[in-house]
Amino acid sequence: MARSTHSASGRPRITRQVELLLAADVEHLGNTGDIVRVKPGYARNYLMPNGLATVATEINKRMVKRHQENLVELQKQKMIALQKRAEAIAKYSVTLEAIANEEGHLYGSIMGGDISKALKTAGYQVEADNVKLDGPIKELGMYTVKIHLHGDVKTEIKVWVVPAAKK
Repeated sequence: MARSTHSASGRPRITRQVELLLAADVEHLGNTGDIVRVKPGYARNYLMPNGLATVATEINKRMVKRHQENLVELQKQKMIALQKRAEAIAKYSVTLEAIANEEGHLYGSIMGGDISKALKTAGYQVEADNVKLDGPIKELGMYTVKIHLHGDVKTEIKVWVVPAAKK
């Protein structure tokens, strides 16, 4: 498609642009699935050879639209599964044994990785970076710990830190 603009000399200047469908996110241009207009050289020499874009035909547009709808549905299903996992985790409490002195101060500390390991042992897939502690646990007692599975999916569990059985 050609557009007419006027140059500094006042003569009309023709600028051509091609319509492309982005196959990947391109900084300062658009995201996957966007229809963009670019200069033919940019399309021919960079975007298309690197697999970042393709010609925006009607068939390609329909395929991308269908793919995006499928991605939205998959994301909804993933969020439902995460919410169910969060509800199951909330019903569970973790008991961790630690060596402590007479006053209840631990010889060491309980970190997010320790809680994550206990949850994994119980069958709950929770990574250490999903466990949000204000700081390491350094005393015996009961703690409420936040678990962030996703930006919108959060829950809490009870963590009991008890003295280790003496041998």
